[in-house]
Amino acid sequence: VQLQASGGGLVQAGGSLRLSCVASGSTFSTYAMGWFRQAPGKEREFVAVISRRGEIADYADSVKGRFTISRDNAKNTVYLQMNSLKPEDTAGYYCAASLYGLPTARDYYVDWGQGTQVTVSS
Repeated sequence: VQLQASGGGLVQAGGSLRLSCVASGSTFSTYAMGWFRQAPGKEREFVAVISRRGEIADYADSVKGRFTISRDNAKNTVYLQMNSLKPEDTAGYYCAASLYGLPTARDYYVDWGQGTQVTVSS
């Protein structure tokens, strides 16, 4: 599946952004969908994942209570609502598709989007 992420930008600390990731093809609902992020000089890290039908989600501890992942299978789209943003959230954000249930490790994802940059100023 091909993935196209969008919605990044520059925001002040405490602000909000909503990222979107649109998938091509008719098999979107067969994939669990995840968001990862990568800051300069750091490894790509897990942010959030949502199950195929959207009934279960999991989050990194660093974003719990601030970020919400959701999906609309009719629109082949997964979202990441980011509230109360902090400067340490600054990173490139990547959506990814997995054939596993609710993976948090990068190795379980088969397809990746190109990334969208989020910059949070203090």
